[in-house]
Amino acid sequence: MNIARLIETQLPSQYLKLIKLAGNLASQIGQNPYLVGGVVRDMLLGRPNLDLDIVVEGDAVGLAERLGQSVNGKVVVHSRFGTASVKSDSISLDIVTARSEKYPRPGALPAVKPGSIEDDLFRRDFTINAIAARIDARRFGDVVDPYRGKRDLEGKLIRTLHDKSFIDDPTRIWRAVRYEQRLEFRLEEEAERLLRRDVVMMDRVSGDRIRHEIERILREERPEKSFSRAEELGALRQLDPALPGNSWLAGRFGMVREAVVDLRSLNRVYLALLVWKLDEESLDRFMQRLRFGRETARTLREIAELKRVLPVLDQRHFAPGQTYELLEPFTIQSVTAAMFAVESVTVRNRLRAFLFEYRRARPQLDGDDLRRMGIPAGPDLGLLLRELKKARLDGRVSTREDEVELVRGWFNRSRHER
Repeated sequence: MNIARLIETQLPSQYLKLIKLAGNLASQIGQNPYLVGGVVRDMLLGRPNLDLDIVVEGDAVGLAERLGQSVNGKVVVHSRFGTASVKSDSISLDIVTARSEKYPRPGALPAVKPGSIEDDLFRRDFTINAIAARIDARRFGDVVDPYRGKRDLEGKLIRTLHDKSFIDDPTRIWRAVRYEQRLEFRLEEEAERLLRRDVVMMDRVSGDRIRHEIERILREERPEKSFSRAEELGALRQLDPALPGNSWLAGRFGMVREAVVDLRSLNRVYLALLVWKLDEESLDRFMQRLRFGRETARTLREIAELKRVLPVLDQRHFAPGQTYELLEPFTIQSVTAAMFAVESVTVRNRLRAFLFEYRRARPQLDGDDLRRMGIPAGPDLGLLLRELKKARLDGRVSTREDEVELVRGWFNRSRHER
């Protein structure tokens, strides 16, 4: 089978030019170059994918350096792993030496040594990702498919390459779920049996590697589908028995998307909803296990505190200024998650008002105005600005003159107290 036409029609011209140049340079030094992995899979499926990976039966670093010189690009070398990246303009290309792998123990990183393209494809997670295409001029587009990945693409199946696949690398469990839901495939029967058998092996994998897979799921178009499937397969339970993957989570994720939440913080809102039902002990354990970055960790830590203070918002008489004062210390992401998680309509409405009205309200006086009125720079000035905002939210002031009068009153009382 040859997919030269697919490569030439589906890749933008600058990408096509780069891989053809890489193929020609490899041929000149006697190496066999291949386009591999997800990009080949997605070409066969007619899906866009510009994540380019090249495998060479030979010296990947040497090829990367030649390519970098030819395009005046930046080359980043990882000699220990026989890999390199070439960046030219806005294009990034990874070049890897074909290798075989051996896992010293379940869940450990593999020991690698140079191998053939068949060896390299055999170390892949699933057959649909174990397809390669030649990119040298003489055989450009020739497909290498020793494990019948194309057959599984046609059958819409996620199939492992051997029965220890999930034992060798338990993070493949999360990738299986992600590919299954993204592509609308299904786990092949034996692969599902192996996954259910080996789901306990996730305990042997570092939290960093599991977090990486969870974060990739959160970037999917509908991550709730993957979490629901993970719950069904026992993978979500393996992280924590209280993590929900059911219709509750699906409904909340859907509402988040409909509300057009800032896409830059969407994943943190999703994650906060995922852990919403965990108690404090379970949440701490989850966070310690997966070792999130500082901003995400802050959002998640706030969940427990928010759940303690939110009942106050259910009171009949609770002024907008009080709502602002209560919620202002929290991140927007944790408050947004709370808005979609709570059952009380009153609380939800007050959270929504904070997000879309109260926090955006501004008094007419600013810091410069207060300094001109004799308020010195420092904590008192910030406190007065917050009090002015609360007064405006509560309707105690409506004009600039009202605000000036209020500040003068505070200032005079302060001087009198001194």
